[in-house]
Amino acid sequence: MDWKHHAQALAAVATPPGSRWRDPIASIPRHTFVPRWWGGGDDWELRIGESDHDRWLRTAYSNRTLVTRVGALHADHAEPGTVPSGLPTSSATLPGLVAQMYRHASIDDRCTVLDVGTGSGYGTAVLCARLGSGRVTAIDVDPYLNSAAEDRLEEIGYHPRLIAGDATSPLDGQWHRIVAMVSVATVPASWLEALHVGGRLATTLASMSLILTAEKQEDGGAAGRIERDRAMFMNTRTGPDYPLRDHALLKRARVEDGEDVRVGRYPFVLEVIEAWDVRTMLEIIAPGIRHHYSDTSSARIAVMTHQDGSWSRAEERDGVVTVHQGGPRRLWDYLDQVRDHWIRDGELPFLGARATINPEGAITLRRGRWTATIGSG
Repeated sequence: MDWKHHAQALAAVATPPGSRWRDPIASIPRHTFVPRWWGGGDDWELRIGESDHDRWLRTAYSNRTLVTRVGALHADHAEPGTVPSGLPTSSATLPGLVAQMYRHASIDDRCTVLDVGTGSGYGTAVLCARLGSGRVTAIDVDPYLNSAAEDRLEEIGYHPRLIAGDATSPLDGQWHRIVAMVSVATVPASWLEALHVGGRLATTLASMSLILTAEKQEDGGAAGRIERDRAMFMNTRTGPDYPLRDHALLKRARVEDGEDVRVGRYPFVLEVIEAWDVRTMLEIIAPGIRHHYSDTSSARIAVMTHQDGSWSRAEERDGVVTVHQGGPRRLWDYLDQVRDHWIRDGELPFLGARATINPEGAITLRRGRWTATIGSG
């Protein structure tokens, strides 16, 4: 299969001129790592590369994420016509984002690197092309993902160390760089233990668009910053799928009158899940809120729920927003606080914030007079 000019075109799109990641991306046959994938929108239609080589090449060498696993079902194991259910649980990350995260990690040619989230193995292959297999380790909680990635890496001549296990648990090794293609709730203490002093980590935080970079300090903690950049990944998991959600509260929140009912202070309902900065700030001040949104010809409706039993529903009909809230906390009030902050100050304070990470992994953010803590270590 003539893939090389496709890879070169992809590298030109995914990296700026002069990037040290351009040649590695141009050298990797990405189609090898995605022989099957889930496509076609929310119905997750199975796509098989061998059945349509032209589509396979167009898709594999596009600068986009390709979902390879939904729920517990990998595309490699699916029968044609199968429609999986659940959330995406593995993918081949879009190459531009791979290069973006490696750039934030400040990887040089002498570094050893732990790649958190082997996934398809594509990002691991890019690292090997740049550094050589001996400097690269990858870890994934799913043994099959590691096994398939190992076979595909060997096929193109790379033999990095692959670990099957929970990346948030104690790690066997030490590295100069740790780069995560998954999101974590806070920095795992095991990452700090596994970094050499002066070593650097780059990760995103769960349910936020934050990219956190930090350097290991002598005291076992780390110091760094929230980059003025954005990215989101799937959250880490400890098993074959994410825990099942209890939808009983969501069902109630969609239909019940609230204990607190009022006209909304803002004249439109915001789709928080797509407003990355607002969603991030909300997660910082009130972690764990889940968002649901619908937009029909008659109404825009946003529902927020939390495992503590709190819920809110905002309905925008004929230019009027009505907010219903119930449970121990008023979730919509937190959202109004975030919107107020943005309007008053012109931006939200987390971008560019200094980050201090204690040895247990709790993160303290500071920018001007603003401060926030993520995680308790």
